[in-house]
Amino acid sequence: DGAARLQRLINDLLAYSRVGTRAKPYAPVDLQEALASVQRACAVAIEESGAVITSGDLPVVFGDRTQIEQVLQNLTSNALKFCPEHPQVHVWAEELQDRWLVSIKDNGIGIEPAYFDRIFAIFQRLHTREEYPGTGIGLAICKRIVEAHGGAITVQSSPGEGTTFRFDLPKVPLAEGGSE
Repeated sequence: DGAARLQRLINDLLAYSRVGTRAKPYAPVDLQEALASVQRACAVAIEESGAVITSGDLPVVFGDRTQIEQVLQNLTSNALKFCPEHPQVHVWAEELQDRWLVSIKDNGIGIEPAYFDRIFAIFQRLHTREEYPGTGIGLAICKRIVEAHGGAITVQSSPGEGTTFRFDLPKVPLAEGGSE
């Protein structure tokens, strides 16, 4: 068990450290396709938990597809993990002037507002490994990816009332990825 935990920790640390060394040039990323990919990757957890994942129309953004999928996967996985029964997850986006604001809302256990800053720090866990598995790096990875893309990530939550994570990403510049 200790060896498996150490391997997960090493893998998560590698993922965290790779965020700053972007190997792929930014390109258009269809968030609807990225969410579908995340749902395929989480299919077993979705089926076992009886989760329902819904979404509004999601836009095309500009960034590293693998990293953006990682953000969606970490936030979706957390929504499934921290919901004791019948997880409901909804993903939508709102258009701002030059950005998209992406929201992921769940009906999970919620988070005390006093811990909002702490949850984005590396190795910061609010629960024991016996209560909920994980290394405490997932949200730190999300924050690092979103910031590397020129955005910010926030949380709104109350204990027992679910959680909504929001992050913003730039729109696809016409000169780079769109057509006139």
